[in-house]
Amino acid sequence: MERIPVAIVGCGGMGTRHLFGLSELERAGLNPFDLVAVCDVDPARADHLADEAQARLGRRPAPCADLDATQRLGAVAVDITTVPRFHHSLAADAIALGLDVMVEKPVGLTVAAARQLKDAIAGSDRILSVAENFRRDPTNRLVKALIEGGVLGEPRYFHQSSGGGGNLMAISMWRHLKDESGILFDAGTHYTDMMEYYLGPVVSVYAQMRLFEKVRYNPAASGGAPASNPGGVYGESQAAMPAEFEATADDALFAMVNFASGAVGQYAENRAEHGRESWARSVHGSAGAVEIPKDRSGRPLVLTLDRTRTYTGAEILPLVPRFRLDDVTAALFGGPRATAYGLDFETVDRLLLAVEYAEFGNAIATRTPPEVGLEEGLRAIAVCYAMMESGAAGGRIVTVDDVLDGSVGDYQAGIDDAIGVGV
Repeated sequence: MERIPVAIVGCGGMGTRHLFGLSELERAGLNPFDLVAVCDVDPARADHLADEAQARLGRRPAPCADLDATQRLGAVAVDITTVPRFHHSLAADAIALGLDVMVEKPVGLTVAAARQLKDAIAGSDRILSVAENFRRDPTNRLVKALIEGGVLGEPRYFHQSSGGGGNLMAISMWRHLKDESGILFDAGTHYTDMMEYYLGPVVSVYAQMRLFEKVRYNPAASGGAPASNPGGVYGESQAAMPAEFEATADDALFAMVNFASGAVGQYAENRAEHGRESWARSVHGSAGAVEIPKDRSGRPLVLTLDRTRTYTGAEILPLVPRFRLDDVTAALFGGPRATAYGLDFETVDRLLLAVEYAEFGNAIATRTPPEVGLEEGLRAIAVCYAMMESGAAGGRIVTVDDVLDGSVGDYQAGIDDAIGVGV
């Protein structure tokens, strides 16, 4: 099959991780793309990613500085991996050029930004895929099969809580700046997507939110090890960031979540935790509950039915006889019914990005909608901001519909002003 000419737009840490994902598809003989260009406003970053591509793919894409150039270089599709504030505008510009688009989450830095993108591309036949990787983890696919297969009975309750970070910088300085995508939003859009993937639409929330650590510290700036460095690709840029800086984005959120189905959820995300790192996620139903490991960890599920019967890993498979991973995920993770995998984080991160690329390629080739498109990406943003709007308003109940239509948006208003988006 003829390969699809593609360009990566944004050659920093996330663009590098996406290249690593593409190289995993290449290694497996499943790559539908020809990387013809890498694009960044910083020529040095574009050159560096082009060199990485040469080493990993055996061919060097042309470095360039703007979307128009990617098209002149032959790209018919782009993968947008810039910092979040540019996601919506670059996606709109690319689709206006006639390009198919995969864009990193969040699809917009605010609901208004995502709605602006929606308006801009209305009527277009171009593919828009939102690169949401957590739901593609084989472990999360198995959770979905348990819920859809009725193994848990009627879903009643979702729980997620996590903590860590203390007063250290999480990956990049911008993740602590409100108008650049604070950590609660950057991580939260993953988690709200997971909520709706498991249990369907969220209708309302109420929450408390805090900014506990008003100054963040970056040990990499003084020669120490980075506090966090997913994929191992951020170390050089972290060393160039300030050793300490003022944080403007809230870092802790505690919410109650109401689903349209009648299920209830609790969500706690404390990125200022000074105790032990913690993680818990579970789904509970009328017949049992499943405990879910951290995404990209490769650890097995633990399923308990009727309070007495416990199953883990492959023991769960007889309960979901129709569970099958898609062909690409199966090829990369060890089979169509993989339940756990002994791989390090960096490898899993690359493989899940490879799955995103494979699905994007299939959507282009077949002209079919991707699993996570604009509507799913917009809802993940809206549910996350519903919690944050509630927290900023002192805990009042906020509906997702009111956030989607712009009726509630005080917390986002300043971000909209900063990025030049009108409601």
